[in-house]
Amino acid sequence: MPHTPSRRALLRGLTASGAAVVGFDPAARSWAVTGSGPHLAEIPALDGTLVMDEASLAAASDDYGHIVHRRPTAVLRPGSVRDVVAMVRFCNTHRLPVAPRGQGHTTDGQAQVQDGLVIETATLADIDPLEPGSTTLTVGAGARWSEVAKATIAHGLTPPVFTDYLELSVGGTLSVGGLGGQTHRHGAQVDNVSELQVVTGAGEFLRCSPTLHPDLFHAVLAGLGQCAVIVGATLRLVRAPETVRHYLLPYDDLQTFLDDQRALVQEGRFDYVEGQVSADADGAFRVHTLEAVAYGPPVGPAPDDTVLLRGLRHSPSGVQQSDLPYYDFLDRIAPGVEALKEAGLWTYAHPWLNLLLPGRSAAGLTGDVLDALTADDLGPGVVLAYPLLRKRLTTPLLRTPDDPVPYLFAVLRATPPDDTASVDRLLAANRRAYEATAGAGGTQYPVGSIPFTHADWRTHFGSAWPRLESAKHRYDPCGILAPGQGILSTTRP
Repeated sequence: MPHTPSRRALLRGLTASGAAVVGFDPAARSWAVTGSGPHLAEIPALDGTLVMDEASLAAASDDYGHIVHRRPTAVLRPGSVRDVVAMVRFCNTHRLPVAPRGQGHTTDGQAQVQDGLVIETATLADIDPLEPGSTTLTVGAGARWSEVAKATIAHGLTPPVFTDYLELSVGGTLSVGGLGGQTHRHGAQVDNVSELQVVTGAGEFLRCSPTLHPDLFHAVLAGLGQCAVIVGATLRLVRAPETVRHYLLPYDDLQTFLDDQRALVQEGRFDYVEGQVSADADGAFRVHTLEAVAYGPPVGPAPDDTVLLRGLRHSPSGVQQSDLPYYDFLDRIAPGVEALKEAGLWTYAHPWLNLLLPGRSAAGLTGDVLDALTADDLGPGVVLAYPLLRKRLTTPLLRTPDDPVPYLFAVLRATPPDDTASVDRLLAANRRAYEATAGAGGTQYPVGSIPFTHADWRTHFGSAWPRLESAKHRYDPCGILAPGQGILSTTRP
């Protein structure tokens, strides 16, 4: 792993609007499609393609946020891991910044690069066959979690943790953390990786794990792409249920809603716990819905409603309950996503606010944001609030509050992209919410759109900062990787 395709089985070559790229001109800092001579640096032979056409560059200069636009000079669609090694080495030599890009679901330009190379990992999507008795699976970084789920469920197995949206790449979520409703039981997705295959900023292919290059392993998981490009990962698997029982429980009071969530994750009563907050008829965000799921056989006994709901203080009217096949539950938001795409709302700007709150301050911090939130500012988005267990979160760079039960609080806004005044206003609101959170000992979950400075990142990583900085200098000596995060300098002399 990863499987290397036959050169004859792939489009081979370098194209730029139909013309072959013949080299790179270091003086002009540009790719050359004509000319020759000693001043041109020769492009490595590739199994895949290096493209410079307008459509590819435009796509790579945008993301799901539709707020930040940084234009690369070229896009690599690798046909093999060798291509990633070759082009990262080339960019390292010529001090060209590099950004890996999975499904482009970032919201603030994190996977973009100005005047550099974007590596699209979607072509590195192999999923190794599952061996009998195996409890791990090795996949390419570009594999989507929906594909991983289908491949493993066919064998009665599953990764233990999923984000709500399954069409994200494995490499993408492992770069940030990967939180979901199962995190209180199993940690984040980054806590369920036994090995990574990466290409460092110096262009070296390495395997790393808790015992093999552990400094690199811990610098890559939730490391926001600063030290290496993830090209493959070995994931932990657990038994998969055949069916689940899904509950939606309404609450009128924020504090009661949060307290019941906390009790559920501490008791371990459910396999999955999340929650949403929505607007009432008056437009105030006072409708709280606790989402809980119990797994059925062969993982656990048939769900018992009386036992599972005992002692909860939800409103008895409005309870929704359903039994679903396991994959249908995992992929339950897919119809809503398709509806957004059909309505043209997927292309809205997404100035998301994603915070990790100390449990002791969760009610006050969420209440302040919700009191100021309007339905127009949220748009066709959602508000999420649910607890985690800090003892399950073991990855050093996934920074969480010093509280036994922190909460993820996410205001997933969507607004017309041409309304720049509203976008700027919402970004400023995100910043104010972050500052209040940081003042209470909270952090951001770095998938959203919060204006951040270098000093903010040092504060964010806290005691882990020296290790990240050391790993950056060791494994990305020219500082070329993932400049869109704004964490460390793009290049060094």
